[in-house]
Amino acid sequence: MDVAQFHQAGSLFASIFVIATTTMRTMIPLRVFGIITNIILIVTSVISHTYPTLVLHAILLPLNAYRLHQMLQLVREVKKSVNGDLSMDWLKPFMTERQCESGEVLFYKNEKAEHLYYIVSGRYRLVESGIEIPTGILVGELGMLSPANERTQTLECIEAGMVLSCSYRKVEELYVQNPEFGFYFLRLASARLFQNIERLEQRLAEQGTSPPPPARAAS
Repeated sequence: MDVAQFHQAGSLFASIFVIATTTMRTMIPLRVFGIITNIILIVTSVISHTYPTLVLHAILLPLNAYRLHQMLQLVREVKKSVNGDLSMDWLKPFMTERQCESGEVLFYKNEKAEHLYYIVSGRYRLVESGIEIPTGILVGELGMLSPANERTQTLECIEAGMVLSCSYRKVEELYVQNPEFGFYFLRLASARLFQNIERLEQRLAEQGTSPPPPARAAS
């Protein structure tokens, strides 16, 4: 097979993989097929001396590899959180920093919920229940799952600190890119919901009152 024939064969295989990527609905197989396409076109370009194509796919290959690694790492961390201490560290790369001052309200009861927050430093309190949120805890994720997407409590900063915020839209994008992530996120949110109910029952027991019927948890 001469160089021209090899170039044509390589381009044909690459085209097949490019077409296949258009049928992918989730990000992981899309990245895998993208990496295969990059490798085929790099090899073809080296043999046929098609340097512009070589440069393009030499750039795209590490980018696709990094995005694939990022998504696989995300799924592993979510699985670890579900089976472990419910940590939300895996979500940090997709969040933005927000400085909070004492007395500042991050969200109000009954307002539309659009973001969740990870507590990095400072002190925060759910006003209606009086529950203080410690650092290293995610708050506001249940608003994404509630039918009306409304806050059920007010979150106030009582000592200056920093939180990380992530929009529900970003979480939805991650779910669309990888349904497995969505499944574990729902399990994680459910586990936190039960934790909130258990905490409320313990609080009521300490006050010597009977627990009310199940209701919406803090979001």
